Amino acid sequence: MENIRATSRPAVGLMLAIALVALNLRPSMAAVGPLLSAIRGDIALSFSLASLLTMLPVTAMGLGMFFGLSIGRRLGERRTVMLSLLIIGLATLSRWFIDSAAELIVGAVLAGFGIALIQALMPALIKSRFADNVALYMGLYVTSIMGGAAIAASFAPLVMLQTGSWRAGLAIWAALALLASMLWWAQRANLPHAMPETHKQESFFRHPRAWLLAVFFGLGTASYTCVLAWFAPYYVEQGWSEQHAGLLLGFLTAMEVIAGLLVPAIANRSRDRRWVLKGLLLLIIAGFCGLTLTPHHLSLLWPCLLGLGIGGLFPMSLIVSLDHFDHPQRAASLTAFVQGIGYLIAGLSPLLAGTIRDRLGSFEWAWWSLTAVMVMMWLMARRFDPRHYARQFP
Repeated sequence: MENIRATSRPAVGLMLAIALVALNLRPSMAAVGPLLSAIRGDIALSFSLASLLTMLPVTAMGLGMFFGLSIGRRLGERRTVMLSLLIIGLATLSRWFIDSAAELIVGAVLAGFGIALIQALMPALIKSRFADNVALYMGLYVTSIMGGAAIAASFAPLVMLQTGSWRAGLAIWAALALLASMLWWAQRANLPHAMPETHKQESFFRHPRAWLLAVFFGLGTASYTCVLAWFAPYYVEQGWSEQHAGLLLGFLTAMEVIAGLLVPAIANRSRDRRWVLKGLLLLIIAGFCGLTLTPHHLSLLWPCLLGLGIGGLFPMSLIVSLDHFDHPQRAASLTAFVQGIGYLIAGLSPLLAGTIRDRLGSFEWAWWSLTAVMVMMWLMARRFDPRHYARQFP
């Protein structure tokens, strides 16, 4: 992609379109957790099987990263995103008609592939069109992703109560895909039909630094996907109603939105992101400890800490990857690899947590395991010294 700075009005319109597209990247997963007890009351689902509703879409997202850029170069950014929104919209709408766990899982996987195509393209698009403020605009993009999760988690139980159907609570988010398609199509003049092949897509499988970035992103995203899948069911088991548990998850994701907007802007003041990463990881560690030890006391503090930490860590993990290259296409190839491997890693966490719940009868050991993972990531973050980036990829 060419590094072209758009004029102010087209740039604002394009960023609004990107934000609305990003709102569609999590509702298909975020709406499931608050409605899980109602779904399990209608369809036979163990916790391990229910975990597939988050695990398989995230795995599909990881696999889709490896061919998302290739599809984007063939179809162009505009057509690829339109195709992705169509897939997400149809997969979400199909939940109105499902009658079995298999149908529910197939729809989730299809949505995951649609999400993958968009997430493979967006970092490169932002890097090329907003080169002077990559951290800020990546923050806006990721904030919109978190915002979609917050909206779905908060309002899916309300839709279920109003309609008397959990299927409606899952399917209504297809309307977001329709709205995003309309605004994205309106931006067609600002998007080329095809992405110029100015630099051949690289393979990073033999680069240790690429694997470090991928594992770091994957472990951080594992905390996000696990919280997204099991936070609300955990509080339902603690005696909360589905609506209140969904609102608490909505509050957590609202904190993610705030962090996703503010943290990259703060981090943009310095190229050295390590102090920000370490602070975010400490917030997550504190949140998991409180969630496990005293879930009923200070019940707003723990999701607040988790939301601020996870919401800031997600964009910062991608920004650190983008920092390694100035060339947009090389940065795009690296972030596609990082997200591809990272989502494959992250997809395992809901399954592992669900299995722990089935075997031990509680999610508490899953939260302790994630706490240990965050401590390991704190040590890994020390290696992201920007003075050494140039020699990591000769």
